[in-house]
Amino acid sequence: VQLQASGGGLVQAGGSLRLSCAASGRTLSYYVMGWFRQAPGKDRELVGSIVWSGNISPYYAEAVKGRFTISRDKAKNTVYLQMNMLKPEDTAVYYCASKRRYELNYDSWGQGTQFTVSS
Repeated sequence: VQLQASGGGLVQAGGSLRLSCAASGRTLSYYVMGWFRQAPGKDRELVGSIVWSGNISPYYAEAVKGRFTISRDKAKNTVYLQMNMLKPEDTAVYYCASKRRYELNYDSWGQGTQFTVSS
């Protein structure tokens, strides 16, 4: 699976931003799509994930629960990360990734997109 993330930039605290991740190269029926982030000096962390097929609710990390929403557009083979009520601590490079549904590790990664939340 090839992944292309986009949508980074600069936004003020309290604002909103949407990231996109376009997938190609393989049908995603048995995949999980994840969004990760890595802030300067910190480890990469999972922000949230969504199962491509079915009606399973997305997973969200506690730090973003209630503010971020993951969705998918099957027709466009694209996953979105809608981020609201942004905080300076959300500043990071964001990555999308994919893995087969019952595997532990994500094995395909997008190139990362940076955005900064100013206070």
